Order: sequence, then C-alpha cells, then structure tokens
Amino acid sequence: MLQITYFYDSIAIDVDNIIKPIQDAIIGLAYVDDNQISDVFVRKRNLSGNFRIENMTSILAEGFARGNEFLHIVVTDAPDQEVLT
Repeated sequence: MLQITYFYDSIAIDVDNIIKPIQDAIIGLAYVDDNQISDVFVRKRNLSGNFRIENMTSILAEGFARGNEFLHIVVTDAPDQEVLT
C-alpha cells in the first residue's frame, strides 16, 4: 500500500497527477515493480490550513520544519484484500 500526503504552499497540483511519478520513482527502492501496489491512499493539505497531526514521526516533523511544500510517502502492507470497507 502506498500512502501519499502532499503538503503544499499556495497552488496545489491535482492528487491524481502525482501518483504515477512517485510510484515509478521508488521502483527498486520500496518494491521491485509498481504492479505490486494494490492500494493507494492520497491526500493533499495546505500548509496554512487547519489540520492536526497525530503521532508525528521525526521525518514528518523535518518536512514541516523546512517550511516548504513537501511529500510524505509511506509504503506499508496493504489491508486484507478479501475485505472491502
């Protein structure tokens, strides 16, 4: 499963336009081929927006500390393929 959060400054690109380049960029780093990805969760948030982050990792904190727009990408095991919620 690929989880992508796009934290942007002022003008955001469409989330559907960032998925494929990211999947291709991490071939060989996170998986052998992007056809291994069965689930994708993508969202975008304005850095000036009103949101709360729970359980912030040091990597995510570093992204915020830089003060520029950034991507937070997590590769995890996919949920049970036999259960749809």
